[in-house]
Amino acid sequence: MSTVSRQELSDALLFAHSRINSNVFRTLESSSFLYALVELLNEKGLLTIEELDTRKALVAERLKQQYRQRGMGVVTQDPEIDKYAFEATVEIDCASKIPYCRASCCRLPFALSKQDLSERIVHWDISRPYMIEQGPANYCCHLNRESSCCTIRDHRPVPCRGYDCRADERIWVDFENNIVNPDILRDNWPDPVEEGREDAA
Repeated sequence: MSTVSRQELSDALLFAHSRINSNVFRTLESSSFLYALVELLNEKGLLTIEELDTRKALVAERLKQQYRQRGMGVVTQDPEIDKYAFEATVEIDCASKIPYCRASCCRLPFALSKQDLSERIVHWDISRPYMIEQGPANYCCHLNRESSCCTIRDHRPVPCRGYDCRADERIWVDFENNIVNPDILRDNWPDPVEEGREDAA
């Protein structure tokens, strides 16, 4: 039995997720039928909107917990921006800051774009489509830990190009004076619930 390569698995998952996204219209159609049914039940006095809202909140929280525990969900950058035409690149003297911040920006999670996926250069986390792949201590898999340099710099995603750490309190207490947030010293930083740089661009 032949071994399936990472690229073959990546392509298969991308196709599967594309098909899932194509079903959004049908989901919306089903939702419209559901809302119509609720309205009719309410009009006939068989349930009240207040009862429905209370039960809906309870069920939604239960499903949300299941969703998180199973690692489900597919995300890509929205809106899509051509990273090679992106003009809001932030210029920071990273070389002078890395001894203090330890390249913490390369530990923040974010979603890739369809452009990133099509190029097949930037790796994404198979367990969390389509988030940037991270390794030990949550560092980006494309970071050279010895030199603290990006190994795919010319092809780096938009969030990497547009992210400005200077006012990010998760990293800096005082950017100008090189005082970092002590939380970055934790191996498991940032917390899993952090959204990271998904909205940096």
